[in-house]
Amino acid sequence: MSRTKSPDIKPSEITDESIYRSRRRFLTAASAAAAGLLLSEGRAVGASPRLPLLAAHPGPYSTDERPTSYQDITHYNNFYEFATDKYSPATLAASLVTHPWTVTVDGEVHRPGTYDIDRLVRMYPLEDRVYRFRCVEGWSMVIPWVGFPLNRLIREVRPTGNARYVKFVTVYDPKEMPNQRTDLLHWPYVEGLRLDEAMHPLTILALGLYGRVLPNQNGAPVRLVVPWKYGFKSIKSIVRISFVEKQPLTTWVRAVPSEYGFYSNVNPQDDHTPWSQARERQIGDFLRRPTLLYNGYGDQVAHLYRGMDLNRYF
Repeated sequence: MSRTKSPDIKPSEITDESIYRSRRRFLTAASAAAAGLLLSEGRAVGASPRLPLLAAHPGPYSTDERPTSYQDITHYNNFYEFATDKYSPATLAASLVTHPWTVTVDGEVHRPGTYDIDRLVRMYPLEDRVYRFRCVEGWSMVIPWVGFPLNRLIREVRPTGNARYVKFVTVYDPKEMPNQRTDLLHWPYVEGLRLDEAMHPLTILALGLYGRVLPNQNGAPVRLVVPWKYGFKSIKSIVRISFVEKQPLTTWVRAVPSEYGFYSNVNPQDDHTPWSQARERQIGDFLRRPTLLYNGYGDQVAHLYRGMDLNRYF
């Protein structure tokens, strides 16, 4: 694991929330310019220029905290398929082709299928959701995602009575992802949720951020976002979603089971060597702040773990 020190970010580089919130009024008055922006974004990252990200409407559950700047969100990333430091993925991921792209849904479902990314976007209205994002290394961000609740897709494919967990798999492309040619981790990257966690309305599939097509280094073209869990649970560049009966063996559980449990809920009392989880540094801030249980989403998700020993099921 790399222990890269968080950069010192100038307060002037953080986008003011009022500017972000007024984006739609600007776009309504300049729809042609917005369309051109979306087209250029799509070409830049190899994604579909048809993704209607700029038409997303405000979604529920958003925090009222000021979002981290677009520059920091897109240039300080964990993406181990490309690099173990935080700065290289923005450059190394640039050549990854993210359109065309398909996501296969299989396993214990009545309606398995393969979804082209454009079809997936057309199926559901997109929402803006500003979520806290907490990394196990002790840093955090506030990210304005664009996506839709995963539970809409789950209802579409109709899980069988045997489905208890959802397994997610990242693309395997050693030509474009240099660390997949090494034994740094067991590839491809695998993550999982319990079915009720996947069905929770906070859990989304994200296709963009700040109203733009999701950059490659942030997990283009589609990634999971589970805001009450540590960031490594929010798997990037998904190609397969499988509904299974048994708890899947996830990548970090396979690698370091004593430190990275299946649940990985944000918990200030549960340290991960060598990082304490008691406090965090939000990128853009100078001082560290106390870490909140479930990343501050306890009112929404604590009932999912009622009666569970959080030290055992970490």
